[in-house]
Amino acid sequence: MIVLLGNQGQRYARTWHNVAWLLEGTQLLHDADPWQRKFNAEWTRARIGVHTVVVLKPQMMMNLSGESVQAAARFFRYQAAGIAVAHDDVELPFGTLGFRLGGGLAGHNGLRSVAHCLGTPEFRRIRIGIGRPPRGEIHGHVLGRFTPEEEALLPRILDSCARLVEQGYREGADSLPQKVVVSD
Repeated sequence: MIVLLGNQGQRYARTWHNVAWLLEGTQLLHDADPWQRKFNAEWTRARIGVHTVVVLKPQMMMNLSGESVQAAARFFRYQAAGIAVAHDDVELPFGTLGFRLGGGLAGHNGLRSVAHCLGTPEFRRIRIGIGRPPRGEIHGHVLGRFTPEEEALLPRILDSCARLVEQGYREGADSLPQKVVVSD
């Protein structure tokens, strides 16, 4: 199962915190069934290579999203290691993607909620770098909007992320590099 973390509502639509939801517009979901509503989420099945994958978009505030993940994991009988959570990551510079199993939560309330509800932080991470703000608090940064320059680069970053996730399904998640810098 792939979980796309974000916050519901127009207020958050094109903010850094919702960057994972933008994967919906990539080739990753080009062969997906219509979206359905269940688990306080939108979900679909997508074919990625020879695999059929459940894709989940929790439709609640991010700090509660683990409840949706837990309900869907229970229903579809996924263990934590079979779940990949796509999320914004301030520890990676903008334009950098990261892939790993488990690890710290880095103060990310969505990851904290998922780890709490699954009972473990040992799920896969699809990290989409948004960088730290040069000054100011992180909360304001993650809820901020993309600059026109960043908006122009997002399709390339998201398409690279989608291709790498597809590679992970074809060749195994361990084939993915821990970090990838998407060049201009």
